Amino acid sequence: MILTADQVCASRVVLVCGHYGTGKTEFSVNYALALANGGQRTMLADVDIVNPYFRSRERRKELEAAGVRVISSSQACSDADVPAIPAELLTILEDRSIRGVIDAGGDPVGARVLARFQPQIVQEDYKLLFVLNANRPEVRTPEAAQAYLRSIEAVTGLTCGGLVNNTHLCGETTPHEILKGAELAEAVSKETGIPVVCHLAERRFTSEESLAGLKLFPIDIYMKKPWEL
Repeated sequence: MILTADQVCASRVVLVCGHYGTGKTEFSVNYALALANGGQRTMLADVDIVNPYFRSRERRKELEAAGVRVISSSQACSDADVPAIPAELLTILEDRSIRGVIDAGGDPVGARVLARFQPQIVQEDYKLLFVLNANRPEVRTPEAAQAYLRSIEAVTGLTCGGLVNNTHLCGETTPHEILKGAELAEAVSKETGIPVVCHLAERRFTSEESLAGLKLFPIDIYMKKPWEL
């Protein structure tokens, strides 16, 4: 089953967390683009200000061309990492005509940014999504992934509402990797009671018969290493 952005999550504000390297920024960018391409006013806030690897704002050109307003702590230079929370983040929480996507930090320390706005966030229609990648050593088991998820909840004061499987090996990804991640996501879901909202798959995989039983959210690869651009 191929999902639209609203079928993945219909909440007005979507917070994206997960261990660094899981692909949470790739999901954030693709989800924001899907919302905008569906005709919705969309803002993407890049608040990953602690140990960022990929940054949503690196794809500002593509996002703004699609109608996505991008806010970050480093507006002038996409390569500068300023450990500060952009004041414009409040726009996402206060303007209810906007669909907001917040790309948060990749660990509990980075996710602490969300704790600053927890009182406002819980007043909104929000969902915290936790991105899983079974190929990341720190979260490759159900027990480790659950512990990491709970630590983010404890730091932010927010409750996780959905799991996103983004298991990949960059250009070496196969359907087998996605299915391996699906197994991990289902195990975490069973232990926590948190539903799996989708499985990410590059568009080249969406017709794969082996993945037919999964709720797939098709993506394009935007976050690339400098030598891949």
